[in-house]
Amino acid sequence: MADKFLDKVYETTGEDATRKLYDEWSESYDAEIAENGYQTPARLARAMAQVSHDLTKPLLDYGCGTGLSGGALKSAGFITIDGADPSTGMLSQARETGHFRNLIELDLSKPLPFQTGDYHAITAIGVISTGAGPASLMDTLMNLLPSGGLFGFSLNDHALEDADYLAGVARLQDAGHLARFKEYGDHLPKMGLKSMIYVFEKK
Repeated sequence: MADKFLDKVYETTGEDATRKLYDEWSESYDAEIAENGYQTPARLARAMAQVSHDLTKPLLDYGCGTGLSGGALKSAGFITIDGADPSTGMLSQARETGHFRNLIELDLSKPLPFQTGDYHAITAIGVISTGAGPASLMDTLMNLLPSGGLFGFSLNDHALEDADYLAGVARLQDAGHLARFKEYGDHLPKMGLKSMIYVFEKK
């Protein structure tokens, strides 16, 4: 029987430990979250498509994992998707999907290898959360967008109970970025977890 990782991921801290967990999880990730009814990628992809003015412009799927989120974005109509992730194992699985134009392995000890304006849309689906991506990632990814660019991300129930993540959302609002979409709904329903999805337009 394959190891289960969902009960470990929210308690894992540190970049090295987190990357190791996702590398070990990569081959069984899709099956484990599918059996728990993972809904956030499809929900956020639909929201992004709904508010986007141009589905053909390159989109960065930050924390793309095995490619599930890329598949949801493609199904929603996005044409050109690049994926980025620090886990070699996850990227190996993503490469097999064919959803991505480019896949970039991230070294989280270094600045992100992107320039402002490289992408008109960025998603972080199931990425910004306790045990995964810090709240500061909201600021980092928003700063990569040009004016009018779209940033879509999700916060699960664990993150919504953490003041740091709520403060991150407040910073985006206080900076004048336009909240184009916000919805609370299913995340991993068979675990009783929900998530809030957001789409902000950069001012």
